[in-house]
Parts: sequence; structure tokens; C-alpha cells
Amino acid sequence: MTGYNRYYKACLLLLLASFTGNVLASGDHKQHTKKPVSSCDVAQAASVKCALAPSAVFDASGRLWLAWAYGGHVYVNYSDDKGKSFSPALAVNRIAEEISARGENRPKIALDQKGAIYVSWTMPLEKRFTGHIRFSYSTDGGYHFSEPVIVNDNWDVTGHRFDALGVNRQGDVYIAWLDKRDRFKAAKSGEKYHGAAVYFSWSDDGGKSFKPDKKIIDHSCECCRVIIDFDEKDLPVILWRNIYGKDVRDHAIVNFLSKDTPAKPQRVSFDEWHIDACPHHGPDMSINDNGDYHLVWFNNAAARHGLFYARHDQASNRMIEAVQFGDFSKAASHATVIHRENTVWLAWKQFDGKEESVWLQKSTDNGDSWQQAEKIAVTAGSADYPFLIRDKDQVYLQWQTEVEGFRLISVN
Repeated sequence: MTGYNRYYKACLLLLLASFTGNVLASGDHKQHTKKPVSSCDVAQAASVKCALAPSAVFDASGRLWLAWAYGGHVYVNYSDDKGKSFSPALAVNRIAEEISARGENRPKIALDQKGAIYVSWTMPLEKRFTGHIRFSYSTDGGYHFSEPVIVNDNWDVTGHRFDALGVNRQGDVYIAWLDKRDRFKAAKSGEKYHGAAVYFSWSDDGGKSFKPDKKIIDHSCECCRVIIDFDEKDLPVILWRNIYGKDVRDHAIVNFLSKDTPAKPQRVSFDEWHIDACPHHGPDMSINDNGDYHLVWFNNAAARHGLFYARHDQASNRMIEAVQFGDFSKAASHATVIHRENTVWLAWKQFDGKEESVWLQKSTDNGDSWQQAEKIAVTAGSADYPFLIRDKDQVYLQWQTEVEGFRLISVN
């Protein structure tokens, strides 16, 4: 589908949305989510303090870029002083629309090596648990963004949501998401279909056009975040929570054989968590230059439960046995992982009944052993999930809180 046709269809959808009143940023499964981390009134001017579920990334010069949703718009702005102050916010979508912006589903931002800025998000439709994947880009440092397009080429009123965005060193743009088109078709014919599916599309012209959608696997979990990283060949690696059998929700990963050809997905966690519902709790991944995959996830299985770290070792081509971290009794959750050479950091959120806190644990031997965990941040109000991000050799924790707003904490 050409960019023009996608834009034309997007305009029709936005027109329909304006009649149904779907023009404010919102969550996805509202009955499952807590109050968003913002107490601002939508009448206020857009600012990072009011941001719902921001995503952040550093560019090559050390400038910090943010993408976030507020009042029906995705905004992008930047900071040149490590989050102490920010540039004026620029709306990516000129026409307000509903935007998924909390928890597992939020606007994403990625940069290429030439400085182009790419943004994706999910636009919910009029029916619950439905949506389309939206995308826009800027080639002039964020001053102007392209008219948003819809990436998924299936237009059923069903789920195309929980997008993951990645850009490799060659500037190829990849988007993967959870897709219910096959479940939608099965329901129309009276067949059963567990969960969703994982689909992807990609662009080799800087986001001007996208290739036809391709399915990676059937029967994925339907509302846990999807993760994209790139291997030593600059090919995408995608991680997600999958459904095995009737109701076991463990994790799967897929490598690519070429730019548009995924290999057979492989199961990477074997916790046997039987749950016939979505946990709203996706994994995370960081791939180092040696081709080692650092993975983290959550489960609540009967035999063992909590947060887990594992490494797929490239040299031996095997998974190193998963180890548990965090305090399950204090709701340890939503772990994030990042590496720098042989150093690996884990961060996660906990709640002791009074305060939300973020904890950090570090390994200096590629995940073979771990230093003692330490609490590095607390807040008295509600809080977003923590994320670890890198500025060259420096590692930071990104954390949005209701009381303090956007926080950027050095963890080296």
C-alpha cells in the first residue's frame, strides 16, 4: 500500500472517530489499568510534566528525545541537559485522535544514524480492544513530521496494537505488533482462536512506504508489549509473550534469515504459567555486539514466580539457565535490561504498600554473576514503568512519576 493510500484511509478513520468522540489519549483495557501518571487537565498546555507514558532515546550528539501523548496528540521534544529542561513540544499528528498511552502500549520513538526521527503509536477504534498502528517521521530534526499513516494493511475493526518500533544501522524501519485479524476471521466462521498473532512490516526508504504485512506466528498473548532489537548482522530480533497449548503463557523469540524473512520462532521461557487471560506484562531484551541476548520477563506460575533474567549465549548457542531477581512479595514487576560491553543492568519497579520504588542490579561479567540489588528512586504518588536507556557509554534510568514528573537518573 502506498503512503498516499494509507493517508487517505487514515483521514477516513479520523473523520469517523470525530463523530464517535474518540479524540482523547486513553488506555487500552481500561478495566485493567490504573490511573495514568498525570494529574494535568487537558485544557493545560502540553508539557512533559503532563505526559502520559513517555518513551525516550538519545541521539548521537547526546540530545535526549521524548515521544509522549497528551490531549489527543503525540508530541516530540528534546533536552540538551539530561532532562532538566525541554524544548517546546511539537505535535506529530495535527488532527487529534485517540491514542493508546499507558503501561504496555505507548508511543514509541527511534532515530537513525542520519538523525531522522521515527514515531509509532496505536490508535484505538470505536470497539474495545481494536486499533491500528500509526507512524510518522521527521527528517529535519523534529521541526516537521510527515502526515501519519496506518502501517497495518488489514483494515478489519479488530486488534492491530501494542506496536514495537526499531531502526537498524542501515536505516531500515521495522514495526511489529499484536494482531487479531486471524481471530476476527475465525470468529466469523465459528472457529476458536487463542490470543492474537504477531505481525510485522518494514520500510527500506525511511518510512515513506512499508512492505506488505507478514505474520510471524499465531496464538500470541494479546496485550503484552513486544520488543525489537537487532543482531550483529543488523537483522531484527523480536521477543513477545506467546501462548503454548491452551493457556500456557511463556515467551518466544524470532531471528530473521534476511531483511523480510523471519526464521521459525523459538521458545525461551519454560515457566508453564497457566493463565487464560493477558497479564499485561511483557518482556524486555538487549543484544550485545557479541550476539548475546539478555532477556528479562515476569511470570506468576505455581512452581516459580517473579522476575527472571536469562542469557542466550552466542558462543555456545544455548540459553543460560534463568535466574530470579526482585522481591515478589513487594510486587516486583516490569523489568528492563540494558548492556554496555560485558556490563549488564537490570531495573524494575516495586511497591511496599506506601511508596513506588525502582531497584537496580548490575553484572560486570555478562550476566554470570550479580551485585546486590539497590533501591535508586522512590516516589509517593503513582508511577510509570522504568526504562533503561543509553547515551554512548552512559546508562540512565527513565522514570515518569506523578509527583516529580520526568526523571532521568544516571546508573553507571
